[in-house]
Amino acid sequence: MATSLRFKDLYKDQVIKNMQEKFNYKSSMQVPRLVKISINQGVGKATQDKKLVDAAVNEITTITGQKAVPTKAKLSISNFKLREGMPIGARVTLRRSRMYEFLDRLVTVALPRVRDFKGINDKSFDGRGNYTLGITEQIIFPEIDIDKINNVSGMDITFVTTAKTDAEAFELLKGLGLPFKNLNNANN
Repeated sequence: MATSLRFKDLYKDQVIKNMQEKFNYKSSMQVPRLVKISINQGVGKATQDKKLVDAAVNEITTITGQKAVPTKAKLSISNFKLREGMPIGARVTLRRSRMYEFLDRLVTVALPRVRDFKGINDKSFDGRGNYTLGITEQIIFPEIDIDKINNVSGMDITFVTTAKTDAEAFELLKGLGLPFKNLNNANN
C-alpha cells in the first residue's frame, strides 16, 4: 500500500515548523500531534428495528475503510424501551495511516459537499485539546450510495490530539487543513 499521505507530510513539513515559531517550542517533539480520529453514530430507532444498527456499522465501515463495531446500551431506560446491552449505534477509531487518509477525504471531498458550507465551528473544543465535529448527513461521503440507504443519519467525528490547550489544538487542526469559520476571531 504505497499511498501518499499528504496530510502526514504536511504535518512533518509545515505544521511542526509553524507551531514551533508560534508557541516557542524548544523541540519538535513538544509540538502537539493528532493521535486518533473517533467516529461515532448513534441510531435512535434501533430499539424498534435491529437492522438499523447493522446498516450503520456497514456505512461507517464503508466510509472509513476499517471495520466498525456496534455500541451497546449501558443502562436500561424503560421510557425509551431500551435494555442494557442492546445495540444502539456504531463506532470506529482510526489511527496512523488510515487516520490521515480519512482526514484527507474529509477535508478535500466530504466537507465541500455540505450544502451552504461556510466552514466548521471553532467552538467545539473540549478544553483539553480535543475537537468534535458533528455531521448531519452521512451522504456527504462519496463512498455512500444514496440509492441504497434507508434513512439519513448523522455522526460525530472526534479529533484527539496531544495538545494541552484549545489554542494549540486549534492551530494544529487549522494547519492540517480543517476549514474553520472564524479564522479572524480564533483566540481560544
